[in-house]
Amino acid sequence: MNVELQHIHKSFGAVHASNDINLSIPAGVIQGILGENGAGKSTLMKILSGFIQADNGTILLDEKPVIIHAPADAIQYGVGMLHQDPLDFPPLRVIDNFILGNTGGLFPDRSAAKRDFNLLAAQFGFNLNPDAYTDSLTVGERQQLEILRLLWLGARVLILDEPTTGISAAQKDKLFATLKVLASQGKTIIFVSHKLEDVESLCHRVAVLQQGKLIGTMEPPYNTEKLVEMMFGKVVTFGGRTNFTPGQSALHIENLSMEDYRLSIRKVSLDVRQCEVIGLAGMEGSGQALFLQACAGLVRPTGGHLLLKGQNLTTRSHHHFKKNGTAYLPAARLEEGLVPGLTLSEHFILAGEGQGMFVNRTEAVNQAQKLIKAFNIKGTPVSPIESLSGGNQQRALLALLREPLDLILLEHPTRGLDIESVMYIWDKLKERCQQGTSIIFISSDLDEILQYSDRILVFFAGKVSPPLNAATTSVDQLGQLIGGKGWEAISEKTEAAHA
Repeated sequence: MNVELQHIHKSFGAVHASNDINLSIPAGVIQGILGENGAGKSTLMKILSGFIQADNGTILLDEKPVIIHAPADAIQYGVGMLHQDPLDFPPLRVIDNFILGNTGGLFPDRSAAKRDFNLLAAQFGFNLNPDAYTDSLTVGERQQLEILRLLWLGARVLILDEPTTGISAAQKDKLFATLKVLASQGKTIIFVSHKLEDVESLCHRVAVLQQGKLIGTMEPPYNTEKLVEMMFGKVVTFGGRTNFTPGQSALHIENLSMEDYRLSIRKVSLDVRQCEVIGLAGMEGSGQALFLQACAGLVRPTGGHLLLKGQNLTTRSHHHFKKNGTAYLPAARLEEGLVPGLTLSEHFILAGEGQGMFVNRTEAVNQAQKLIKAFNIKGTPVSPIESLSGGNQQRALLALLREPLDLILLEHPTRGLDIESVMYIWDKLKERCQQGTSIIFISSDLDEILQYSDRILVFFAGKVSPPLNAATTSVDQLGQLIGGKGWEAISEKTEAAHA
C-alpha cells in the first residue's frame, strides 16, 4: 500500500510537533523515521494510525484521501501500529489477545482463530503457544504476537515505534528477518527509531525529523555522520571510555542467593569498589533485575550477605538502603520512578529534605529552575512530568537523586533515548563516579554495556558469570554468553586463575 502524508500539522500548545510534513512511502519499502527524542516521530505515526488527529493536512492511501479518527478506522484502511510497549493484556492468554479487535461478533470462533494463529506463526517461524498466558512472554515475543494480530486484522501498512528497545540481539534478528519478508510481500513497513545502526542495517530509505520538521531523506549507502548532523543540527562527538581508579569497597556481596516464582540465583559473590561501574547483561528475565533489586533492598535474599560500606544490610528494607546512600532508578519511569499529574517543581519538593509542614513555593520554583538548567531538561517548573519526552524524564530522575550517594542502581538507564541523550545521561553518571559513587546498571544494549562498564556480570537462566573485564570482552563473546554458550570456558578460566 502506498502511503502519502501531505502538509501534516499538529500542535500541542506552543509546541509544533508536526510542522508541514510531506512524506511519500511506496509499497514494499521499509521506511526509516529517524530523529532525537521529541523530534515528532511518534506524533506523526500516531496521526497516521489514528491515535491522535492532525490539525491540518491530508493522508492518502493508494492515492485516495482518507480520514482516520481512531485506531479502529486505521486498521479498517489497513494501517496498524506496534507501539514501543505492546498494547496487550498480560493476564489474558495469547489467543485472547490475538482475537482483540476482531469484528466477528460477541462470540468469535476460537478454533478458527487458533488455526489462523498457528498458520501465521509458522509462516514467520514464531514459536508462540496460543494457550500460554501473555505475561509469560518476553517483550520480543509480545511484539511477535502483536505483529500476527495486526496481519490477521488485515494490516498492509505496519508502523513500528522503537521496536528494538528491550529485546535481545537474537529477537532483533528475528524481527528484522520478519520485516524483510513482509516488505517482499508488498507490505509497507515504517520503522521509527533513534538507533542509527538499526536503521542503516534494515531500511531501504530514511527520513529525518528535527523539532517537528522533516529535515531530509537519505538512501543507501548511508553517511552516518551526515545522519547524526541532520538529527541534531550539529556534529556529535562520541565520548571514549572513562576509567577511574577504583577506591575502597562500596558494596560487598558474599554468596548471595535470591529467588522469585520463575527462577533462583545461587551464591553470587562480588566486591564493588568506589568509582566502579558494573554492567549486568542478559536476556530479559534471566535474573539481572532480581539481583539489582536485592542490592536495593527491594527483594530479600534467601542466603548470603550484603554489606554496604561495611554495614550489614542483608535483611534490611529499601528504606534503610536509601538512608545509607543507595539510590534505585527503575526502568518504568512514569509507572515507578515519577508521579504522573505532578509538575517538575512538585517532584523536586517531594525529593528534597522536609522543611516542616509548609512548602515555600517560591523557593521550590527557584530550586526547580536551577536543576532544570543544570540537567538541561526541556521543560519548566510547572510542566507536568508526563508531558516531557523520555530523555527529559530520565534527566529529571537524575536531577532528583540526592548528593552524596555511595551506590546508584539503574534499570535500563538509556532505554528509548537518542544518542545525544544517552551521552548526556552517562556524562552525568560519570560525574557521580568522580565523586566516589559506584554504579550497577542493567542494559539490553551490548555496546552500552561494553562502553560504560568497568566489569560485567552475565546472567543466563539464573546462572551468573564471574566478573568480566569490559575492556577485553567483545560484543560477540558477550552475545554468546547471553545465549548460553561459552560458560564452560569462562568457568575453567576462573578456576585456573584461582588455582
